[in-house]
Amino acid sequence: MKKNLLIALSVIAFTAFSALAEPPVRHSHIGEKVTSSDGKITITCIGKKQNFNYSDTATRDVDIHSPKSVNFHPDGSRYYVNSLEGCATVVYDMKTNKKVKVIKHHFTSGQGPLWNTPSGYYKFTHYPDGATREFYGKPVESAFSHGGRYLWVPYYRRTFDINAQDPSAIAIIDTRTDSIVRMMETGPLPKMVVASHDSRIVAVTHWGNNTVGLIDVSDSDPTKWHHLPYVVIDHELQLNFSLTSSVNRDNNSGLLLRGTVFMPDDRYLLVGCMGGGGIAVIDMKTRQYIGKMGGISNARHLIVKNNYLYASCNAAGLVCRLPLDTIKKAIESRNGMSINVHGWEVCQVGGGARTIEASPSGNYVFAACNSASALYVVDTRTMKAIAQITVDSYPVGLHISSDGSFVVVTSQGRPGGGGNAVNLYKVEYAEPEVSSEPENTYKEPADSTETIQGEKDTPTAMPSIDASWVKDHMWWLAGGLLLLIIAVAYIRSRKK
Repeated sequence: MKKNLLIALSVIAFTAFSALAEPPVRHSHIGEKVTSSDGKITITCIGKKQNFNYSDTATRDVDIHSPKSVNFHPDGSRYYVNSLEGCATVVYDMKTNKKVKVIKHHFTSGQGPLWNTPSGYYKFTHYPDGATREFYGKPVESAFSHGGRYLWVPYYRRTFDINAQDPSAIAIIDTRTDSIVRMMETGPLPKMVVASHDSRIVAVTHWGNNTVGLIDVSDSDPTKWHHLPYVVIDHELQLNFSLTSSVNRDNNSGLLLRGTVFMPDDRYLLVGCMGGGGIAVIDMKTRQYIGKMGGISNARHLIVKNNYLYASCNAAGLVCRLPLDTIKKAIESRNGMSINVHGWEVCQVGGGARTIEASPSGNYVFAACNSASALYVVDTRTMKAIAQITVDSYPVGLHISSDGSFVVVTSQGRPGGGGNAVNLYKVEYAEPEVSSEPENTYKEPADSTETIQGEKDTPTAMPSIDASWVKDHMWWLAGGLLLLIIAVAYIRSRKK
């Protein structure tokens, strides 16, 4: 009897253990609406692009293949979705929500009229012919420069480089034609890209080896843009992975540099270290790494709004903030490479907090929460989460229109189902949203009307399981512990 009871309990525990291994796949529904408890903000799902339900022809889009990030053009006319595994940037018209162009990231060579002369900073050490090889680029994040004239799209890797250990590349799209007009090399596994407020420097954060690339874009002629020496955070990783079998580069990449943002005066560049804790600081006057701010861990995305630095902490599912004045004082009084900061304010949101963006007024911060499959809204006046709405599983990318009226969220695909969707939300505010600060200090030159003529991720990569998995699967872990206890009890009973 005792033996049968132990076996039955073991079966129950194992079943629970298996069932809770992954959260259930969730899907958004057009028309779904939520209003905050104080009635100050209402969010409605008004559109969707997906590539998992073949029968839903109204929303299906075959170019949506593991969408990683999204950006509204500053003028509000369209939005750009980076389809990571589709190796394409998909452009949608905002008025009609219809696809107007697909920009393919396919190149017969890494050399030619589109390409800048190699800088010498990024060399092929594993693929001697890497600069001339044909490849597809896997677009990750993107950012605008020059008042929205150019969209910068870095590639996670060139497809022949299976472990992202040689130079990748970045495409520069002229948004007047939505065509690639310039290509430049980058370091290994670039993810984040950001332009300074005056559009004189573009920073590219290399997740792959603890470095940050800097590009001088101060000239009005893109053919004269050029790389500056890259900046090393702590130490540069020496990469020597297999050329025939894949490793998990989402984890085997040192400090896992991710969120990147310029301070308002462009003096300092801040870079989140998802894998090493803290936020690295680069002095843009000397272009040197000067230290790391503590008091925060697993910072995934950074933004600056209304004299605050905001950060999403992926594992803990948090949105945190710190006054910029506090940061500046800490930098000025730093002790060696240690920049001591205190006073982080914290708001709990959903598990796997990824991309965050602020509304024009800065009164609200929106957070894409990956394992929670939800879009959260934080009221920054109280630093409390006031609303959430369902998003297709595994949301990662998010952007808000310049007037705050729309939010787009991308859900990355995973083997076994879920994701492969783009959700469009309408946002209504009880109080008018008025922009609280200028977005940048760039002034377009009078002679910049000339348009440069240009040309118009193959096997699906296995996704990484980040630290938020632990938080969101506590019952799963508890089931495993119960199973272990039952097994031990059973073995002891057999001995007796």
